[in-house]
Amino acid sequence: MCESKIQEPIIGFKAAGTGISVMKKLKEKEPFYASIYKRNVLKSGEKVKINKSTLGIELEVCYLIKKSYFSSKNPITKKNISKHISYMAPCIEIVGYRQKKQGITSFGDLCSDFGANVKFLIGKKKKYKRINIGNLKTNIANKKINQVVYGNTNTVYINPLNSLRFVLNKIKKDKINLNKDFWVFTGSTVGVVPIKSKGLYIGKINKLGLVKATIIT
Repeated sequence: MCESKIQEPIIGFKAAGTGISVMKKLKEKEPFYASIYKRNVLKSGEKVKINKSTLGIELEVCYLIKKSYFSSKNPITKKNISKHISYMAPCIEIVGYRQKKQGITSFGDLCSDFGANVKFLIGKKKKYKRINIGNLKTNIANKKINQVVYGNTNTVYINPLNSLRFVLNKIKKDKINLNKDFWVFTGSTVGVVPIKSKGLYIGKINKLGLVKATIIT
């Protein structure tokens, strides 16, 4: 309902609540998704200004989907999903304000202000090819303050490709048609990492490459 009030170009969609441990804790059966607007997507290395309400930084896998997806009539499955993907890339997400609730009891507590996410920075894209996307080591670091957080793609709703499948089937069910290529951001591989200092954050996903964000205040 909130998104229907925003008259801005949509560049893609974001899977959220993909952390398996969080889903189990909250007894949720599946993630949710939200639209991502063009003004919030940047190139790797660009500057992102934050404030005291910025929650943290995430590292994830994103996919560029062909616009021909919108003309397909069949559900997206593990077998046919590849034909809809043109590129894949590492991505950094700067996570914005969250309501000051006394604990999170459901994904409803998250999606109510999900649109407050600040920016998405996309690394160098690579032609899509099948790899073991469910077991890739990841890390995000700010070397200036010796902050490093490690992760793995297997924390993302089984794996990022499965998260992608979820989003594509949801937007098909909701009868959304952008009539253009679009990005899907599949969820954090490292959780929400606190931004402890300004400066350069570098995210690395094995076999995919690097993505950078310069944090300023």
